[in-house]
Amino acid sequence: MKYIVIGLGNYGGVLAEELTALGHEVIGVDCNELHVDRLKDKIATAFVLDATDELSLSTLPLKKVDIVVVAIGENFGASVKVVSILKKNKVRHIYARAVDEIHKTVLEAFSLDRILTPEKEAARMLVQLLELNSEVEPFKIDEEYYVFKFAVPSRLCGMAVNDLQLEKNFNLKIISFIRGRRVENSLGISVLDRGVENSFEENYELQPEDELVCYGMYDDFLKFWKSVK
Repeated sequence: MKYIVIGLGNYGGVLAEELTALGHEVIGVDCNELHVDRLKDKIATAFVLDATDELSLSTLPLKKVDIVVVAIGENFGASVKVVSILKKNKVRHIYARAVDEIHKTVLEAFSLDRILTPEKEAARMLVQLLELNSEVEPFKIDEEYYVFKFAVPSRLCGMAVNDLQLEKNFNLKIISFIRGRRVENSLGISVLDRGVENSFEENYELQPEDELVCYGMYDDFLKFWKSVK
């Protein structure tokens, strides 16, 4: 895919590099020459350009890329003006970064494809890491609902999957089961092999090597997790 990333500071710069590393074509834009110099050899193309100037912005291939990302965060006025120009030019898909709720509210008026809140998400991820520790991988679906993959807690080992009653007790729906098995590799060394199973043997007893995947509200999962840890 082809992207234009406008704003190559800490957030936009990393975004441009990571997209490039995944094989995408990225055009980077910033009015700060130092930011452009730092990335010009790491992404497809980088321009020193004032994106708030409509004439300058129109020199970019705005309608020939898949997504334009406005990664400007600190300069509220510049962010809104750039988004306004992109909408005026009927750019197909626009993502924009918001640094606070006021910024987000203003951007919502433009009906963008996505509003990015990296600072908020980073804070939420840190809280989740502190609450759930490394044994749980949460995947956000929306503001309340998540998919959780987690190692079977020691208190649940030996229990049958059907006896957990997560849906009845915590409103959590088990959507997959990952069975862990000890196998020998080609060198005769015992290694852990995991395989996804979407159906469960009725009397199968959970083992320490197993993992479960469930779906539900974050707060409900937290209640369950605290009850078994």
